[in-house]
Amino acid sequence: MAALQLYEKGLFSLEDKLSDYMPEFSEMAVKTGNGIKKAENPILIKHLFEMTAGFSYNCCSESLKRAFADTNGRVPTREAMKYLAKEPLLFEPGDRWEYSLCHDVLAAFVEVVSAEKFEIYVKKNIFGPLGMNNSTFMLPDNELDTISCQYRFEDGKAKNIGTAIATYKIGSEYASGGAGAISTVDDYMKFLEGVRTFKLLKPETVKLFMTDRLSESQKRTFWTKDTHGYGLGVRCPKGNEKYLDFGWGGAAGAFWAIDMENEISLYFGAHLLSSPTQGIRSMIYRLVRAEVLNEDYGEIFNELEKLYDYTLTY
Repeated sequence: MAALQLYEKGLFSLEDKLSDYMPEFSEMAVKTGNGIKKAENPILIKHLFEMTAGFSYNCCSESLKRAFADTNGRVPTREAMKYLAKEPLLFEPGDRWEYSLCHDVLAAFVEVVSAEKFEIYVKKNIFGPLGMNNSTFMLPDNELDTISCQYRFEDGKAKNIGTAIATYKIGSEYASGGAGAISTVDDYMKFLEGVRTFKLLKPETVKLFMTDRLSESQKRTFWTKDTHGYGLGVRCPKGNEKYLDFGWGGAAGAFWAIDMENEISLYFGAHLLSSPTQGIRSMIYRLVRAEVLNEDYGEIFNELEKLYDYTLTY
């Protein structure tokens, strides 16, 4: 959202090379079956939005560990990219879809283009205008007890793993564009309504945001290709009449959906990593839409029973 605001101002093109803004990405290496070779294709800005740049989601790579050591645990967002660029890509930019640190790189890109720290830009241009007063990218360690505990599903039960922002918080000054915001259900609803009612972006930019961009070859590795396409950072409609929503879901179960046609904004909060029912989240949107349109729930419940072997009543 932050990057698209800057796009609206004409400060970059989606077809621009990332290295034009962040020179450390000008000479990239790629892993192959025969070892590591020089990348043939440049990373373009659109690849960061689309999750097609070739990065992994390894927050504990040797390069990022070195960044932690060299900066005494600070790892500023922009500085971190100079280390990440030393890691070989998983594939040639543009070749396939891979959920990764693309949006973390995009956060650093926002810093370059806006000349502001990512977390400051977001506070001034998104959190502040929408009244999201309980949202931040920089929660101090001494305030960790103000957030809900997180759980991990292991051996058939949920294990409390505490409030620490594990893995994705690479350093004390690192604002993770892909996993770093601390928020509340009420604040997140303000965000979704802000997107749906064009308080943050122009209608034509929202349309661009939620338009499927993946090629047929890229779709082969996309997680929800049977129901959705992928736009500029979100799953999006692709002609399946059962799913008119765009949005995303988090690793610990959080899920959001916006249906522009039916004026639906939906946020589901959860704190369970490795949940055995992650796939049920898209059905929540289906159920809400059925309620809004006064449709029968039967087909949805039948699909759930097949997926999870549950006997459901409604």
